[in-house]
Amino acid sequence: MSTYKIPDQTRIGHIHLKVSDLERSLSFYRDLLGFEVMAIYDNQAAFISAGGYHHHIGLNTWFSKGAPAASKEGVGLFHTAILYPTRRDLAIILDRLHKANYPMTGASDHGVSEALYLNDPDGNGVELCWDKPRDRWPKKKDGSLDMYVHPLDLHNLLNEIAKEQT
Repeated sequence: MSTYKIPDQTRIGHIHLKVSDLERSLSFYRDLLGFEVMAIYDNQAAFISAGGYHHHIGLNTWFSKGAPAASKEGVGLFHTAILYPTRRDLAIILDRLHKANYPMTGASDHGVSEALYLNDPDGNGVELCWDKPRDRWPKKKDGSLDMYVHPLDLHNLLNEIAKEQT
């Protein structure tokens, strides 16, 4: 086993997805989830971000234009996790999904985070989540994380924004 440890400040910079239809994917990531388009190349690729970063997600049809949806049983990416800064922000996107009648595949409380699950138009898994404060993360007696999968109370989550709407 290697003794090398990746630096603590290392982050995943971006993900690049092969998509079947660029406009359909932009309708999901830009119009529904709210990402900003940073660049489009020849109607074959788009780079989108939150907060003006060069790109968090790349979308392209270079090898996949018109291809069928990703197979659930095949190897590859399980999901892309999009981390929202607050629970309220997660409630806002849940409300947007409900208003758009966009289907979800699940919703879970993992102890360390709360997450909504859905698929993009190409069948790629998407997790929309927020991390709970570190001091609230459940731990085992040995100090390791005690993550779990419990159902997420969506009504309770929506209460984060319901008080603003009354």
